[in-house]
Amino acid sequence: MRSIKRIPTLKGVPVLVRAALNVPVENGVVANTFRLRQALPTIEYLQKKGAKVILAGHITGNGTESLAPMYEAMKKFIPLLEFSPITVGKEARDAVRNMKPGDVLMLENLRRYKGEEANDPHFAASIAELADVFVQDCFDVCHRAHASVVGVAGLLPSYAGFLVEEEVKQLKRALKPKRPALAIIGGAKFSTKEPVLMALLEDYEHVFVGGALANDFIQAKGCSVGASLVSDAPRDEIAGILANPELIIPTGVVVASPDARASEGRAVLISQVASDEAMLDVGPASIEALQPLIKKAKTILWNGPLGRYENGFTAGTFALAKAITESRAHTILGGGDTVAALDSLGLTPKFSFVSTGGGAMLDFLAKGSLPGIDALG
Repeated sequence: MRSIKRIPTLKGVPVLVRAALNVPVENGVVANTFRLRQALPTIEYLQKKGAKVILAGHITGNGTESLAPMYEAMKKFIPLLEFSPITVGKEARDAVRNMKPGDVLMLENLRRYKGEEANDPHFAASIAELADVFVQDCFDVCHRAHASVVGVAGLLPSYAGFLVEEEVKQLKRALKPKRPALAIIGGAKFSTKEPVLMALLEDYEHVFVGGALANDFIQAKGCSVGASLVSDAPRDEIAGILANPELIIPTGVVVASPDARASEGRAVLISQVASDEAMLDVGPASIEALQPLIKKAKTILWNGPLGRYENGFTAGTFALAKAITESRAHTILGGGDTVAALDSLGLTPKFSFVSTGGGAMLDFLAKGSLPGIDALG
């Protein structure tokens, strides 16, 4: 993986940057700019070197969404930023041709084209023809073998931007943590979390599971989970991980009816969940049990929320964040919803490193690399 600093010539050179533009949008306005801010060092470096900077990115959705809100938000950081409503083809080529050294152009949503997620070689070539150099600076998509991630990298001289370089450096460090080490994995989808749980249980003294992910383990322990969300994963696989002495599950949870808001929740022990209640957050007893481990830890890795974030069940996540940011450990945070929530409270600067990756971070920790990283050579 070659650093952006190794690009021999940049003045007047069109450089395609796969940028981290996938941010939450509410009512047509960007709700959190964390990822956009993380993209700035690479963009500003290329600008100062006189490159023609072409930003390519996506937004999660059904393929019809526009990056226009990201453009408006990014203009606050890059006032001379321009926007192309077309991603590939003659109109996009003309827009690039009219750029001057130091200009920055954002292309429309890559995922408006089916060839992007299919890694279609013709679509990859149509993106690549816009530039002479490719810079991968979107870590949160590096676990996807998409056209703009791996296809273009095989067609142009390719380099890692500053964000991707730092992500890889920090997550490699997390794979060999200073001990004692504590990992916290939240969110849902046991199937996507199982590989990283297995990997972390090899290298971390303690691995705590929260969020809907914990429901599977609480059920496997023999407790009633009421109306809580559980996966259809094989029970023997869940029981096998539960048997690992390094795994920690919540002792206390917050319960309410499945569609309730946070104000309707009540804290109980995991043995006290009623049949019509769902576990929607970790409770104070769980946070209290983690306190001694947090204080002793030299490394703390955290990915994913501990409660149903979209319904306002954030108390457990915020309480955990407060405890972690008061520790002396090297702290690594990841997961889109978790990062956005803590960034809104001004807590992200208190972590040693904050990853822009959710699934990409988990895949890297499980496998040690990603398709988008390998494609850089």
